[in-house]
This record gives sequence, C-alpha cells and structure tokens, in this order.
Amino acid sequence: MKIVGLMSGTSYDGVDVVAAEFTTEGDTLWLRPLGHRELEYDEALRAQIAALLPPGATTIEAVCQLDNRLGEVFADAAAVGLELAGGTADAVVSPGQTVFHWIADGVARGTLQLGAVARVAARVGVPVLSDLRSADIAAGGQGAPLVPAFDSLLLDGAAGPRAALNLGGIANLTVVAPEAPILGYDVGPANALLDAAARRFLDQPCDIDGARAAAGRAHERLLAALLAEPYYAAPPPKSTGKELFHAGYLDRHLAALGEPVPVDDLLATLTELTARVVAAECDRHRVVEVIAAGGGVRNPTLLGRLAALGAGRWTLRGIDEWGVPAQAKEAYAFALLGWLSWHGLPGSIPSVTGATRGAVLGSWTPAGPAYGGAPTDRPRRLRIRL
Repeated sequence: MKIVGLMSGTSYDGVDVVAAEFTTEGDTLWLRPLGHRELEYDEALRAQIAALLPPGATTIEAVCQLDNRLGEVFADAAAVGLELAGGTADAVVSPGQTVFHWIADGVARGTLQLGAVARVAARVGVPVLSDLRSADIAAGGQGAPLVPAFDSLLLDGAAGPRAALNLGGIANLTVVAPEAPILGYDVGPANALLDAAARRFLDQPCDIDGARAAAGRAHERLLAALLAEPYYAAPPPKSTGKELFHAGYLDRHLAALGEPVPVDDLLATLTELTARVVAAECDRHRVVEVIAAGGGVRNPTLLGRLAALGAGRWTLRGIDEWGVPAQAKEAYAFALLGWLSWHGLPGSIPSVTGATRGAVLGSWTPAGPAYGGAPTDRPRRLRIRL
C-alpha cells in the first residue's frame, strides 16, 4: 500500500511531503521510503498564518480564507507526493496546519487544524485522511503527540530506556522502556521561541545554524525566569503549542526583566532553555539513548548543548541512521497513522495521550468509492419501505 504523508508543524515554515510503501510480514510492518520533499511557504502565507495565531485576534473571514489557501498549498504538496510514489498512491494523509490547541486546566477541550481537505482530494483523486487529533480528544486524550505510534514501533527498549526526540516548534519526547507503558508528551518549546526572537530582532525566520546563539551567552536571570514556567513541572499526559509559547510570551518575560538583553544573548538563552528542559526529561526517565529528529537538528548549537548535557548518561543520535531524513520523520509518522486508520487500527496510545482507549484517528474525505466499494450508477429516485 502506498501512502503520501504531509506535515506542517508549529514552525509553519513549509510543508514536508513524503511517500511510503507499506507491506506486512507476520507481525512486522515494513515501511519503504519512496522520497521526501520540502516545500517552503512564501512570506505572504507565513504572515497570514502568524496573524491568525495566538495571541492575535482574528475573524471568521480570515479563518475561512486561510483554510482554503492552505488547502490549495496542501493539494499541490499531495500532487508532489504522488510523483514521489511513482504516479499513484492509495491514500493521502493531510493533517493540516494547527492554529489552536485548546487546553483548559490541563485537559484538551478541542483542536483546530486548517487545510480545506476537499481541495486536496479533488486535486489528487484518492481518499484523504485529515483531522487526526479530534478522535483522541473525544476519547479523553490530549490529541497530541501522535508521533509516538511511529516511535513505539521503531524503537527497541529491551536494552534500556530509549527516547525519540522531535525538535520542531515544540519539543516532544517518546520514551520506550522494558515492561513499561509507552510515554510521550510535549516537553516545551524547541524552535518556537527561538524563531519568534529571530523574526522580531533579526528579521529572519530563524537563527541559521544557531550562529547568533553560539556568539552569545545565556542570560542567567532571564533563563531562571523562563525555567520557572509551570508547564514544565506538570506531569504527563500533556501537550502544548503556540497558544502558550508565542512571541507575546517572550515579550512579557523581557518586559518583566527590566533590562535590555543583547540579541545574541537572548538567542543563547532560548537555546539553553530548550536544551535544559529536554535534558532534564531525558534524565528523569534514565534513558540510555536519544534519537533526534525535526528541524531543530539543523541547529548545531542546540545539538551541541544537548550532547554536552547528556554526556556520560545518554548518547544523542539522529533518525537519519535509520534511513529517515530528520526533517521527514513526522510526515512518515503521519503516513503510518494513515495506514493504521485505513485498516481500522488505533493510532493513538492511551498511555501517551491520557485517553480512555486507543482511537482510530482521522476523518476520510473520499475521492470516489470509499474503501474500495464498487462504482455504481447514481440513483434516479428514492422510495421509503415501511
């Protein structure tokens, strides 16, 4: 079975497109990567997304416009995915762009992803799976993270606890350990605050290669204030996003500090924040190995701090060693979730999300007969039999 997976994360810098072929042998599922492409958003679309995200105000008109604009972008991306798959695929997974993840008193109440999935289905002519988080929330879960379904099948924790780390806008961690439930949760910001600072003070989408952070020094007072964030102390299951860690959050901390912070020092501080929060969680679970993925692995300054903080306790490796490009992992994970949903199998893990049960994820938008049903002529009349 060939599935195209799309992913646009909390950094909203573009969409990752992958194609994968799935085959089964006994109780083993084989994933053959067929290709990966990164499609960058233009500045106008980035600005349109940023204007909609918290803490900014918006309108239903703006939501509708962005929903359909993203649908067009994802439709183009899905078409690229079909090319990667050799011209045909059985399904596309288009999870959309998260614009709000509603958490109240630690409980997920709802979630909203935009991306006009009907436009995707119309473009590629195959069924499209979307809205992957809502089913888990309806079952009492956080709706995130969902990538642990991929991690838990790939990692072997028999030789000791292992962690899969994704460094996107938000850092999330999956822990696989012998004779223990799978754990997975959002740890805190990875690139979210760093990118917000880069946009604000450098007029760039990010601190390229972590160069400016490497030139600075962590501001200890600011770092201490950031580390006091209550979210870090909250027990899992938990999830977060730009509704907490956004530019306004950073502005409040800088205002409370009452003194200017050089840009390089600010970026160094935010890099240190991510490294310390992640390292503390890896230490808490006593992992022996951490396998990193996501856009953050392109930041050698961040990876260097993580490796230094874990030295002597856990080693840091990249998912590339498994044949999966670091930037493509989440898109491949969503392709896997599509395979599971196609076969009516749960994609969420209750020990990760806190749901009462594992949920079959997503909603299918058909582009023809659903689930291989035979085509039939359209009826010309309806009658009621009593």
